[in-house]
Amino acid sequence: MSIDTQVKAPEPNTSESLVLEGRGLTMRFGGLVAVESVDITLKRGEVLAIIGPNGAGKTTLLNLITGIYTPTEGDVFLEGQRLNGIPAHKIAEAGIARTFQTSRLFGSLSVLDNVIIGMHTRTKCGVLTALLLPGRANAEMRRAAERAGELLKRVSPDLYERRNQLASSLPQADRRRLEIARALATEPKVVLLDEPSSGMDDRDTDALIADIRRLQQENPTLSFIIIEHDMRLVAALPHRVMVLDYGRKIGDDRFEVVRQLPRVQEAYLGRKASHA
Repeated sequence: MSIDTQVKAPEPNTSESLVLEGRGLTMRFGGLVAVESVDITLKRGEVLAIIGPNGAGKTTLLNLITGIYTPTEGDVFLEGQRLNGIPAHKIAEAGIARTFQTSRLFGSLSVLDNVIIGMHTRTKCGVLTALLLPGRANAEMRRAAERAGELLKRVSPDLYERRNQLASSLPQADRRRLEIARALATEPKVVLLDEPSSGMDDRDTDALIADIRRLQQENPTLSFIIIEHDMRLVAALPHRVMVLDYGRKIGDDRFEVVRQLPRVQEAYLGRKASHA
């Protein structure tokens, strides 16, 4: 897999304060070490890409951050709060949202309803309120629908126009956009995107790059971690790139620097690089 590209990433515009930190993160499954002693930091407003060959531990690292797995060793902090042992839904409430490699949409529901579902961490009315105070529950649902429509417009005006269609009717690129809109519905501080350009052609990937840049401009304090194989996106969006190989971090710097590292070349090309 070639990692050469002429596209340059935008200049970073980040706060110096850390929003997310992982220290010495290790995940063992029996005798298999999927992630080993990985340190990760993310500043407020920063975009970090995580790259590496298949099986490098990238998704496992996201699972550690979001509470799907509890680290065998190490700690995860969000704004200084230790997240180890906190259930995944509570971590989402705290401000970390994510998408997955495979679609997790509710295909039998509308585009708008899929975004509304993402607001469950921020809504207050439950089943009892809906039964006893239907007026209050209906008012909250109307506000949620309005907010969902606003999010769809932000992510993709075309997607907003299709808000009443079933999610299952969307093409792959729009399904990915819908997943991003649903993640934003949780009002996150950090958004984790796991291979967001998967299944997209070059035109769709370019549109995705523009969508994420627009979201950055509209909310400059929102931070992103993106797992990605498309080097055009990796070169265009992140302020920094982390490289994993066999569960270990082998690079962490600007894309222009990381792609020249001999160990990174070896990991991607399967041979020793002749030069840096």
